[in-house]
Amino acid sequence: MLIVWLEFIFCSGIIVFCGTKLSIYGDIIAEKTGLGRAWIGLILMASVTSLPELITGISSVTVADTPDIALGDIMGSCVFNISIIALMDILHGSAPIFHKSEHGHILSAGFGIILISLASISILANQTIPAVGHIGLYTPAIILIYGIGIRSVFLFEKRRIVEFVGETVQATQYEHISTKNAVNKYILNALFIIGAATWLPFIGDRLAEETGLGRSFIGTVFIAMTTSLPEVVVSVSALKIGATDMAIANLFGSNIFNILILAIDDVFYTKGSLLANVSISHAVTGFMAVLMTGIAVVSLIYHLERKTFLRLGWDAIAIFIAYLVNIYLLYSLRGKG
Repeated sequence: MLIVWLEFIFCSGIIVFCGTKLSIYGDIIAEKTGLGRAWIGLILMASVTSLPELITGISSVTVADTPDIALGDIMGSCVFNISIIALMDILHGSAPIFHKSEHGHILSAGFGIILISLASISILANQTIPAVGHIGLYTPAIILIYGIGIRSVFLFEKRRIVEFVGETVQATQYEHISTKNAVNKYILNALFIIGAATWLPFIGDRLAEETGLGRSFIGTVFIAMTTSLPEVVVSVSALKIGATDMAIANLFGSNIFNILILAIDDVFYTKGSLLANVSISHAVTGFMAVLMTGIAVVSLIYHLERKTFLRLGWDAIAIFIAYLVNIYLLYSLRGKG
């Protein structure tokens, strides 16, 4: 048992360290190539920080043959990403995290609600949803909605992006690093993340057996927390330089990309439709992610002016409570299919 936990901690350390470096070199590449930090920060950075979920998911459904670990990681990451908002609220100072945030985040949050709801409903109705070969029809639907969502968010934010992203980093910040050096280090860190994330589902499967907590619980809580650590690092770092909107956008964007990962996992899982071979308890996590995102949307519209308790706004408190309730429900439902 001790060896398994040490492997888990070591694997987590690799993902955190390399995930941080990956974000830095991604930003350098944006500057050097002229792609723009707006696109990298709000769209592509969310995809970069979700790389552990992508690799873990593919590894889980192919090499390790643990689809519950894959789906638990995806859904668990969605609720964990929103719970990061509560952490950022503590670090944000006297005003709530959403006090002066852009209303444009409502668009990405809305697409997140649509995609997570579609996935959750598909889990509950897995026996009635037709498939083409081994791929469920929810997969092309997810891919289509993801494409529409990303394009909509980018076009909507294009007019405002410089206001809260473009000015946070000077164009000459990375003069001492060449494009070639940045690309090489980006690839190197990505490979380390791929290796660690491939290893992760095997550790999760062993933890599930050793602890008796079940694959759904381990995947949703422990594996999801580990693969979401790059989001924590990137969001907190953005918060420290005053780029609050970049931090928020990264979290909502990561959730959108997480559901796309579900579709990718379905393609790689050749034993049938992915959602027909997992525990329905994942739907609980999915709908909890929808609830938590809904709380965030209300707060984005209302713009709470002051915190209420222990340096937290009521919205952050509600999100944190929902996250704890989700863990309790999963623990109660462990082993029930």
